[in-house]
Amino acid sequence: MKRFISLFTLLVVALSINAQKERKFIRQGNSVYEDKDYLNAEIDYRKALEKNKDSFEAQFNIGDALFKQEKYDKAAEQFEVLAETNKDNEHLAKVYHNLGNSQFALKKYEKSINSYKQSLKLNPDDNETRYNLIAAMKMLQQQKNKNKDKNKDKKDKNKDKKDQKNQDQNKDQQKQNQDKQNQDQQKQDQQKKKQQQQQQQQQQMSQKDAQRLLNAIQQDENELQKKLRKAKAAKKTKSGKNW
Repeated sequence: MKRFISLFTLLVVALSINAQKERKFIRQGNSVYEDKDYLNAEIDYRKALEKNKDSFEAQFNIGDALFKQEKYDKAAEQFEVLAETNKDNEHLAKVYHNLGNSQFALKKYEKSINSYKQSLKLNPDDNETRYNLIAAMKMLQQQKNKNKDKNKDKKDKNKDKKDQKNQDQNKDQQKQNQDKQNQDQQKQDQQKKKQQQQQQQQQQMSQKDAQRLLNAIQQDENELQKKLRKAKAAKKTKSGKNW
């Protein structure tokens, strides 16, 4: 019985010492936090957490120190863990408030809205959370409008690209058609030139044939005249003999 009391006493003393060290590190963390030395504040809070792993204050303050260091994603993770493990409504209201702030900083406005609403359910009189909720709703609407405009611009750019592509295709088609017309015209010109050359050759041949025909006729005429002269000469000779 005495041994049991002795062990219990040692356990109480050990817990008391750890609690004192926890408070010491939290106070140190709070002090440097006030001096805006957020990194060392985080270190002190983590030391306090080593002394008491269930310390809500140490866990909560670690999230705050991470937020101040602009490590918003890690801060959000810290507060999400607290939201899942803590059951105290007063604590949860603060956790959801800070979780909303971390999500807001990450531009996750829809998530931050949900977190602020959770906080207000637990603490409806928190005007700061209500103000942050309104701000998050406005930012979400602006984000949607911006995305809508961005999508419209993208759609317009795609349409412009498509129109430009169609114009380029039309130009290419027009060029192809023009090239084909030029080729057809060249073929027609070549055929026409060939026909003209053939006609000229035919005309030249006709002129030569006509000349040969005229020459032949002239030659026949000359032969005929020769024959006539010979005939007349023979007739005159015969008449002379009768005399």
